[in-house]
Amino acid sequence: MSDETERHRQDNRFPALHFEMVRRKPAASLAGIVTDICGYREMWPGHFRIIEYASLTVPLVISFAEAFAIGLGRDPGDNDRFASFAAGLYAGPVVIESFGGACCVQVNFTPLGARRFFGLPMSELKDRMIGLDDALGLEGIALRERLGETRDWDTRFAIAEGFVAERLAEANELSPEIAWVYRTVIASGGRTRISALAGELGWSRKHLASKFSDAIGIGPKTLSRIVRFNRALSLSKRQEGDWAGIAVDCGYADQAHLVREFRQLAGETPTALAALA
Repeated sequence: MSDETERHRQDNRFPALHFEMVRRKPAASLAGIVTDICGYREMWPGHFRIIEYASLTVPLVISFAEAFAIGLGRDPGDNDRFASFAAGLYAGPVVIESFGGACCVQVNFTPLGARRFFGLPMSELKDRMIGLDDALGLEGIALRERLGETRDWDTRFAIAEGFVAERLAEANELSPEIAWVYRTVIASGGRTRISALAGELGWSRKHLASKFSDAIGIGPKTLSRIVRFNRALSLSKRQEGDWAGIAVDCGYADQAHLVREFRQLAGETPTALAALA
């Protein structure tokens, strides 16, 4: 097992040995492109349910078994089944359910990395999932077959990393203006004024929003909201109960503004979310 690989077989929500989760950091050459690669396998019948809050992760899921049920901002219905797929950014909670037979590899991309890897406007993936064949064509189907024929996680991760690296070698570079705006918003904790960024580029705010949304999948304003939300969520673990102080630190107009954003991006109030931690 690689030193960079972490294995987890249980957490507080599910009985021991009901599932296996393996996570590895990517090679240094993929820094800024891929945040991590995960392997997930369920080993016991059951109903698994998690809610993921608005994030800046663009996942590529390659499944070898049962599909997941996924609902954007709601409980999934009978027709919301997805096996191997890519998902764009979504400014809200995502409900994911499985039933004891899931097994997959998941490659988690940054928004900038996803734009280069998939080679298409990320606006096409916004608020939706698309099948592996639509996302990667025949290459994606061949990748799934290779990964499915392999039984150990480290080899699967090496195959997935190699596939990503090969596509990136032929990928076009992202617009430097879009990359600069993205990194500036991240570095500011979501507090930079979008109009100021547009002015630095000599663009109108409308032009910036259009170009950015096409490349990343969301506009710079929505990006700022997600960045502020995740920073507030992180601070809440250190400043327990001090929501007024967290609102000020993260650039919200007031605590009521923070509460509204938590409801929209996580589907929960801050206090309810803290209780689930």
